[in-house]
Amino acid sequence: MKKTTGINRRHFCGTAAATLAASAFTLPSLLFSKRTLAMNAVAQTASAATAVRPFQMSFPQADLAELRRRVKATIFPDRETVADATQGVQLATVQNLAQYWANEYDWRKCEAKLNSLPQFLTEIDGLDIHFIHVRSKHKNALPMIVTHGWPGSVIEQLKIVGPLTDPTKYGGRAEDAFDLVIPSMPGYGFSGKPTTTGWDPVHIARAWAVLMKRLGYTKYVAQGGDWGALVTEQMALQAPPGLLAIHTNMPGVIPSDIDKAAFSGAPAPSSLSAEEKAAYERLQFVYTKGIAYGFQMGLRPQTLYGIADSPVGLAAYFLDHDARSYALISRVFAGESAGLTRDDILDNVTITWLTNTAISGARLYWENKLGYFNVKGISIPVAVSSFPDELYPVPRSWAEKAFPKLIHFNQLDKGGHFAAWEQPELFSEELRASFKTLRKA
Repeated sequence: MKKTTGINRRHFCGTAAATLAASAFTLPSLLFSKRTLAMNAVAQTASAATAVRPFQMSFPQADLAELRRRVKATIFPDRETVADATQGVQLATVQNLAQYWANEYDWRKCEAKLNSLPQFLTEIDGLDIHFIHVRSKHKNALPMIVTHGWPGSVIEQLKIVGPLTDPTKYGGRAEDAFDLVIPSMPGYGFSGKPTTTGWDPVHIARAWAVLMKRLGYTKYVAQGGDWGALVTEQMALQAPPGLLAIHTNMPGVIPSDIDKAAFSGAPAPSSLSAEEKAAYERLQFVYTKGIAYGFQMGLRPQTLYGIADSPVGLAAYFLDHDARSYALISRVFAGESAGLTRDDILDNVTITWLTNTAISGARLYWENKLGYFNVKGISIPVAVSSFPDELYPVPRSWAEKAFPKLIHFNQLDKGGHFAAWEQPELFSEELRASFKTLRKA
């Protein structure tokens, strides 16, 4: 109220008082003028809070020079005492990464790629949300909001923008087109950093519904992997008006008793099919050996000062997401081609370094109170794509039980946890197939 009153008073002094001096106002008309001005000021304040503002970025050259200096000044530990990655990210991989980062990598290429796309900021619940918004040139494009995960950013989705918004250029049909909204999660990339608690996946899901409504979409779908999967599933549970269906490449389909058994390290129940047993064993490995970072960030995210202070420390921490993703990334830095490039990986790390969002992003693990892989009770239509190198392969039997309205299910031959980033062509084909029936409705 104080802010509104102040704006109103300045407006009144500059406009109404001058009018009063020029003409004879009666007291009632003056009071009406004040009320009108007050309402206008409130409307202007509300409009400013919900405005969608264009966004571009350009980091100072001094920041890039300092990044390079820090990479070159890295103090490396001794080499691991084993011949594999069982002790963590290997020294040779990190040294190869650091050498390329310090001497050859060019952030400006990524910056130009981002700035070539329509980007915006808008305030939701007191926090600036950054998002890419690309409208298709094709009529009747299906709006879709796509949410990234950790250790991610909108970088993960850049390769699917063209194929999904302009399908005719990439072998698709005009009727397969999407309008894309790709937000940076709170505390990630160019979105604001929460200064209070409460920005968990449930809150983010509500914010995404606000965003889509603010952009004028009355019917849309949602997609997510990693944290994006949890956010998208929460959107499905909240079922905001206009949300037609969701797609996930990391679905929560594990029955509660199976999930608890895997977390405890118990042997696979004898009642499981061969496909379910394979999923159980992979999930058990993830719980026991694969997500040390999740426990750390879930318990003590503020303690991770090292990854906020050392770019190579940050990169190593990001590389250690899961065993199969790390195997792919380590091959890339050994000179092989494996779906991702060195620039892909460093773009994603560099955006976190330059925005200083390592810790603000980590706090999402602390905020979260949800299970990652368990059944949530979703009743709206769901599409699932199961990539073989995901944290666990999704059995059709569990997907059908978890999602009563399963509109698409496919087990692909290649691809992993970061499917949109690593296999954009397959990923785009999956999304076209997933929502095809909705377009006919």
